[in-house]
Amino acid sequence: MIKRWRSYRVLEIGFVILVATVLAIAARAQEPFFFIVLADPQFGMYTQDHGFPRDKRNLEKVIRAANRLHPAFIVVCGDLVNKAGDATEIAGYFQVVRQLDRGIPFYNVPGNHDVGNVPTPASISAYRKVFGPDYYTFQYDDMFGIVLDSSLLGHPDSDPEDAALQQDWLNGELRKMKQRKVRHVVVFMHHPFFLHSVKEPDGYSNLPNRIRSIYLDLFEQAGVQYVFSGHLHHNLMTTFDKMGLIANGPVGKPLGDGRSGMGVATVLRDSLSYQYFPLASLPEKISLPPASDDASVSMDK
Repeated sequence: MIKRWRSYRVLEIGFVILVATVLAIAARAQEPFFFIVLADPQFGMYTQDHGFPRDKRNLEKVIRAANRLHPAFIVVCGDLVNKAGDATEIAGYFQVVRQLDRGIPFYNVPGNHDVGNVPTPASISAYRKVFGPDYYTFQYDDMFGIVLDSSLLGHPDSDPEDAALQQDWLNGELRKMKQRKVRHVVVFMHHPFFLHSVKEPDGYSNLPNRIRSIYLDLFEQAGVQYVFSGHLHHNLMTTFDKMGLIANGPVGKPLGDGRSGMGVATVLRDSLSYQYFPLASLPEKISLPPASDDASVSMDK
């Protein structure tokens, strides 16, 4: 009887631990968090590839802010350097990135200045050797992140093999994602799909018209809530139906009325919100609401 009682007691304790663990995980998954979005540090742009002192100062300021704020993770939406494959600019970029707290995950996204305006198998291979994969996924709590090589999306004929591999991979990941039952799905890439209208003409600043609706419809069906990009060197926010499309302003040199800075996305249980901070007014802290206080999806300037 004693042995049997002990067995029941062990089972009871094990069940209590299991329930407590499940509840703890569920509670953690509902806790608000925030992440930082960067774009276009583009080392060398200020001086046209004759050094990068200002690019370096800008990124160092953002890294110091990140170390103070301690986001869940950071994503850089492309154009890490100005001249693709330039060893000096790449070394300068990594020198600053290494100043980031190692406890903060850091994700690079390829831009056209990293793989070329028209990517080739050689340019993509060179990028991968230095920065790692040009498309991949990651997950933080109940948010699923998808990183894409938008240069390949826009110029599939320049490297048809890699373009087809990325397309097949993306379709597979979207299928697997549905099984994971995540609450938030966010895409990160370099080029925005469009600036003002999904029907606008093709240009340097957007992705070709022939692929916009294909991918936007695909993302909408998959439940993607946000698509973050860069490339414009100024901050721009628009929507496609209920999907938020955000071209994050640059860390490096701004263009037009843009301002160098960083974006902050706050993730709640059932919503996301976004705000852009110029370098001159980076926040001292990010205030998160209680887990039960959920706001609607918003994009704050």
